[in-house]
Amino acid sequence: MTRRIAIIQGHPDATARHLLHAMAGAYAEAATAAGHEVRRIEVARLEFPLLRTQQEFETGALPHALAQARDDMRWAEHWVFLFPLWHGTMPALFKGFLEHIFRPGFAMEYRKDGFPKRLLAGRSARIVVTMGMPVLMYRWYFGAFGVRGFERSMLSFAGIKPIRESLYGLTFADDKKRARWIENMRRHGARGD
Repeated sequence: MTRRIAIIQGHPDATARHLLHAMAGAYAEAATAAGHEVRRIEVARLEFPLLRTQQEFETGALPHALAQARDDMRWAEHWVFLFPLWHGTMPALFKGFLEHIFRPGFAMEYRKDGFPKRLLAGRSARIVVTMGMPVLMYRWYFGAFGVRGFERSMLSFAGIKPIRESLYGLTFADDKKRARWIENMRRHGARGD
């Protein structure tokens, strides 16, 4: 079964190539070779203001620079989010991007009575996170709050499931380990998961 996939690369540094860039590239190459349709979004290359008020969030216009990214995400059946762990969660630029995209009318629809309607049901996601600490420490000691918050407060809230995780710790590891991680992304890409 072929899928429509959006790869959202959330590393905020547009000036250098990072492990996440290689992982996103490996996923995209393998997915395309397997017959999946792929669109890529590089958040660091987009210029947009941060949301500052509830009114902007609920009724403000989406910045023009984000229109194509939103359209690509609406088109996709499966989303792959990649970002580095900074202070236990995603970098601010990536969070600002997601706040714009996951606004009413795209992610959910408010109702006068009851829980908002989830507008993204039928989609799935994979979250790929790199970090300097061991993954076990992030999960056990820190409770993986940054990733869990993203899963629950944005993705699940909008109706996305299943949500899978690929967490990679001690990213300063040797080249062999990094090559295995990149190969792992190739396998996910080929399967479209």
